Amino acid sequence: MAETAVKNPVMDSLEAENAKALKKLRKRQKRKGDIEKARVKKSKGKHINGSLAGDIAIFILLCLLGIFMVFPLYYSIVQSLKPISELFVFPPKLYVLQPTGENFSNLFKVAGNLWVPFSRYVFNSVFVTVVITIMHVFVVCCCAYCLSKCRFPGYNFLNQLIVISMLFTSTATWIMQFVIMAKMGMINTYWALILPNVATSMGLYLMRQNMSTINDAVIDAAKVDGAGAFRTCWQVVIPNQKPAIATLIIFVFQGAWNIQGGALVYKEDLKTLPTIMTQLAASGIARQGIIYASAVVLMIPPLVIFLIAQSNVMETMANSGMKD
Repeated sequence: MAETAVKNPVMDSLEAENAKALKKLRKRQKRKGDIEKARVKKSKGKHINGSLAGDIAIFILLCLLGIFMVFPLYYSIVQSLKPISELFVFPPKLYVLQPTGENFSNLFKVAGNLWVPFSRYVFNSVFVTVVITIMHVFVVCCCAYCLSKCRFPGYNFLNQLIVISMLFTSTATWIMQFVIMAKMGMINTYWALILPNVATSMGLYLMRQNMSTINDAVIDAAKVDGAGAFRTCWQVVIPNQKPAIATLIIFVFQGAWNIQGGALVYKEDLKTLPTIMTQLAASGIARQGIIYASAVVLMIPPLVIFLIAQSNVMETMANSGMKD
């Protein structure tokens, strides 16, 4: 009985202190909420650029840039729907007087009369694109994790080397790639199209910058739990990089889909869809309509992939290079 008599006042005092602390916390939260509401009310009447004229100027500029970027797509679609008689009108018109689907029908008729079935070219493009995309994401994610979260001799040199390599175009390495592929016996194989595109400096730089935003405490916690480097990369870091990976897939898919590889593949049954489309269109004036039709057909898959993941692209570009 004496023990309970001693403990009750202590418990009562603790409960009273907790109640006071809870009241103070609620008051602080209420004050923060009131301050945020007041800021929102003040910001509603403000202009983005400080004035109405500035907002109008920005809006007009963005509209002009949007028209400039959409115009090539619009022009390709319009040209693909024009008959031959309208394709050579000067000055060229930005609309169709007599729209027709004859260019698309001629494209598939010519493609159906080839030595190799047209479906084979479609399979080659899809196969090469999917394999390149999967291998590229795997290799780039592993390398980006090592360059962003691991410290080893030559770490800074490799990071600088990646940045410097972005200054050079892929055409600067064509001769070296051909020599390497020829010595490895990969000419006229799928590997001649796949291996040179497994990793790019742009994709590696993008993933490295995004992975650097991950807090090191998360990596340390995974190490304490006994996770190795590979497990930490794919079970801790990669799940937080979905927007960046979606952006990477868009870029890689677009580049892989447009691969021709005319200098690496000579067998007809290994050629990709862009290669055969280029060959079909290179037959003089009579096939000018086929050129625009093939351009529209080839731009559909990358455009669909981009529309599906465009929100992730915006989020990645906004956060790339930022570090907590």
